[in-house]
Amino acid sequence: MIAEINEPVWLDRDFVQDPHGLYRRLRTEAPAHPVVMWGGVRAWLVTRYAEARALLNEPRLSKDQARALALFPPGTDGSHASSLNVNMLLKDPPDHTRLRRLVSKAFTARAVEQLRPKIERITDELLDDIEARAGEGPVDLMEFFGAPLPMRVIGELLGVAWADREKFRTAVDPVLTKTDPDELRTAMGTLTTLLSTLIAGKREGPADDLLTALVQVPDSGDQLSEDELLATAYLLILAGYETTVNLICNGILALLENPSQLALLRANPSRFPDAVEEFLRFEGPLNIATVRFTTVPIEVGDVDIPADELVMIALLAANHDSGQFDQPDQLDIARTPNAHLAFGHGIHYCIGAPLARVMFEVMVKAVLERIPDYAVDVDGVHQYSGNPSMTGLGKLPVTFTPGTSLGTSRPT
Repeated sequence: MIAEINEPVWLDRDFVQDPHGLYRRLRTEAPAHPVVMWGGVRAWLVTRYAEARALLNEPRLSKDQARALALFPPGTDGSHASSLNVNMLLKDPPDHTRLRRLVSKAFTARAVEQLRPKIERITDELLDDIEARAGEGPVDLMEFFGAPLPMRVIGELLGVAWADREKFRTAVDPVLTKTDPDELRTAMGTLTTLLSTLIAGKREGPADDLLTALVQVPDSGDQLSEDELLATAYLLILAGYETTVNLICNGILALLENPSQLALLRANPSRFPDAVEEFLRFEGPLNIATVRFTTVPIEVGDVDIPADELVMIALLAANHDSGQFDQPDQLDIARTPNAHLAFGHGIHYCIGAPLARVMFEVMVKAVLERIPDYAVDVDGVHQYSGNPSMTGLGKLPVTFTPGTSLGTSRPT
């Protein structure tokens, strides 16, 4: 036990703006530290790669929502008490095992790859709009590209009709952006109603989309219940939206801030698969994994964490651990091997990882082809979003020369 670790570290606004600075210090001191996170909640923060990887698959750490909520101070659990959050991400085996098996039957690699043409079409439509804004000043890629792309792709996944696309967006937006508890509760109620209607429609009129597959998934008579379908659909929205927005915009910014890597990628498009993995490692969209808690006392290196303590695993910190990665603070699109933890590890490894990779690869290729001379307008670009669990920009304004597009829209 490290007796010197007594005073917790506050994860304040400075931490949100620059988590790397704190992570560099904490990694040298100990593998886990007591911290006070948003809302005054106390927890343990794990920052080293080896310990983070092990704990991501540690059965003595639980994600059971009902038990975890009891460890939060009153009034700090926010929307987590909603039935929409009763999904496999917040379950332990055997419940998690059952739910993931059922969802995996619908969320196949083939199903994801079938989405590629739709992702390409949506990407080109958004870039058409961005190119039309040339000459009007900086264009915020967060607003006009990073944010609408995953929203529209998730709509495609769930089989939202074209006529209902705006209704879907207006129902989802408040759930992702509201912080007031009453407003958030109302927003989640509206979204629940919309998803219930959408699920009922898939029962009556099956279609070629993921939600229909989830409704119909066969498994020796086992199926997802209505509540489980709602929670799974919500998880796809929540996990698929903000992480993808952050991955897109973080990746673009990383390329612009590393011109030699940008030139290398343009000259060697075959490096795209390796480049995607490096963007995930370098500035992955998820800073800290969803919270876990100890069911028994656990040793993390030479630090003892008592039972019934919240534990946060800093994926971003682990992915910059020099004990695992050579020159971890440098972007290297040729880095191999690259066993990053951006999508987690173990039984809770992100089930949507293949879709995120496809979306990001399509997006980067399209941007490099169609806007070859884009550059960051540095004013305000590093205003990071307020969610400390995420690694994301508040905005990403870029400039480019009108008429420099090298590509044309694909036919619909």
